[in-house]
Order: sequence, then structure tokens, then C-alpha cells
Amino acid sequence: MAGGTVRRLAWRVATLVDGTPETASARTMTFHVPDWPGHLAGQHVDLRLTAEDGYQAQRSYSLAAPADADRITLTIQRVPDGEVSPYLTDTMKPGDPVEVRGPVGGWFVWRPDSTAPVLLVAGGSGVVPLAAMIRARRAAGSRVPFRLLYSVRTPADRYYSADLAGPLDGVDVTYAYTRAVPDGWPRPPGRIGVADVNTHGWPADLAPECFVCGPTGFVEAVADILVALGHDPRRIKTERFGPTGG
Repeated sequence: MAGGTVRRLAWRVATLVDGTPETASARTMTFHVPDWPGHLAGQHVDLRLTAEDGYQAQRSYSLAAPADADRITLTIQRVPDGEVSPYLTDTMKPGDPVEVRGPVGGWFVWRPDSTAPVLLVAGGSGVVPLAAMIRARRAAGSRVPFRLLYSVRTPADRYYSADLAGPLDGVDVTYAYTRAVPDGWPRPPGRIGVADVNTHGWPADLAPECFVCGPTGFVEAVADILVALGHDPRRIKTERFGPTGG
């Protein structure tokens, strides 16, 4: 492009360092990536697998934590009958390689020099890039107040339960369960609605940065609620995924 430079992302060979179960169907994985350039919270990477016959399959996954030198962390949700995720969650072992390209994306990101309060709204595995923002805040020593509203089917489906248990020093976490709730839970099962966002989010006049991530229908519904509550659409950033997680 005239007057500018287009940076082409190269594929790198990453090696799995460690993999731990996150839920019954998700695995958090740490990879060693030589010469990793670093990334911002909210960005993602492309992973590519190549079969012995040369067939290649590629998927995109959000980064789950700030870069740790030449290591990156992903949380992979197994997709039934998927081409990539079942291998990553069930078969891949430490020392095994995979190709990685990134980081990708520069809009759905939180930067540590931001001073606006932050509202994070997650649906299911959409919590991954939002958890990266919480971890980046902690790593940077930021005092910006965060609120996370996390919609998930059941308590067993929660990601990062220990990490989000608190106290998190300026990060408020609220769960909304859609199918089953813990004993004594004050809110009945159900989808996030206006009352949830109004009660557990920030008032619009504080001009918070809003990040919403999850399935397409969830993201559209939450974004509509935020606009209806008076939030500036330009400050509502969304990231959505389809049934393949691609």
C-alpha cells in the first residue's frame, strides 16, 4: 500500500510446554514460540496442523494471558467432530509441534495505559480474551477498575475458577448461569438481560470501555442492551465466534 508498510505475519513452529484441563471439554495450553514478538490482551493467533498426506487445517484461538517472554497461553474448547480442537485437547502432548501465526487483531484489545473503567461481558469460552485483559491489568500494576459479567451454562463449565475467585483488587466478577446454579444462588438460571448489565456493569455516563465476547447471538443481544442503556456504540467492542470456533 502506498505510503505505508504491510507487515506479513510469518508461521512459526511452536512446541507444547504444558497442558492442563480447564473443564471437561477445554484445555489450557502453554507453547514455546521462538522469537515471539509479544502481543496485546484481546489478540488471537492462528494455529495450523498438517497431516501426513499434506492436508492442512487452520483455526484461530484467542490468547489467554500476556506473553511470558517466548511463551504464549491458549485455552482450547473441544468442538465435537472438529478437525483441530480434538487433537489439541485430547492428543497433543508436551514436546509436540504445531504451527502458529500471530498475533492477529488490533481493535478488540485492552492497553495498559488506558484509564477508563472496563466492562467485560463473556459468554462461555468468550471469557478467554477477557481473562487475558484481567491478567494484563495485573501484570501492568494498573489500578483501572474492571467488572466482568460472565455467562456460563453451569458451575462446571466455568473457566479459570481459581484465577477469578478473588479478591482481585479492583476486579469485580459476577456469574450468570443459564442452565444450573449452585445451591443457594440468588439468581435463577437464565440468559443475561437488561437488569444484569444495568446492575453489574458501569453507568454509561462513566464512559467505560466495553468488551463483549461469545457466540454471535449472545454478543448481539448484549451489545443491544448496552446501547439501550446509553453506552456509546463506539466504545463497545465485540468479538464473536461461530459453532466451529474459527
